[in-house]
Amino acid sequence: MHIMEGFLPPAHALGWTVVSLPFVAWGTRVIGRDLRAHPERRMLLGVAAAFTFLLSALKLPSVTGSSSHPTGVGLGALLFGPMAMIPVGFVVLLFQALLLAHGGLTTLGANVFSMAIVGPFVAFGVFRACVGVGLGRAFAVFLGACLGDLTTYVTTSAQLAWAFPDAVGGFTASFVKFAGIFALTQVPIAISDGLLTMLAANAMQRLNARELGALPLMMHGRAK
Repeated sequence: MHIMEGFLPPAHALGWTVVSLPFVAWGTRVIGRDLRAHPERRMLLGVAAAFTFLLSALKLPSVTGSSSHPTGVGLGALLFGPMAMIPVGFVVLLFQALLLAHGGLTTLGANVFSMAIVGPFVAFGVFRACVGVGLGRAFAVFLGACLGDLTTYVTTSAQLAWAFPDAVGGFTASFVKFAGIFALTQVPIAISDGLLTMLAANAMQRLNARELGALPLMMHGRAK
């Protein structure tokens, strides 16, 4: 994740930007409509955004041209739904590219797609599936955040493999190499991401139960 500035070929960088922009526009519309109807949720959204910014700024060296770190998108996705995290993730990645030299502007579209689109949708989907089969909410939060983190890096591995296919094995061989290197750091990081998200969700549940009552985290948790 956080593919560095200028690392992707121009056609790939432009392509991921074109793919991601409609999602950002759609997510901005969704969260804007929700906040106009429920302005009291602004503080919780700010907490989710800060959680994402903080965790995703903790980078470790990994694949050449990229890095490993928690994504932190699971908390916001479970609180507000995955669409809300698309514009939040976009802003987080933009600020990190401009202020921390973490990621880049040319690779912003690719990074948004993996961390702010794929990650939140997987986290939310896994959470709902776990709750739907009767698993506890805490475990559902953990697994959703953990797998949302991991699939972000699977997506990044695919993006890098597509841009730089192996001379012998093509996309598949390149993907295996990128994903294998990422796994060394990202599997334990994803587990940590899941645990931190679970702790944060539990704390918010205790301290802000009334505000959380109508949000996906609580509503789907009552499904069983």
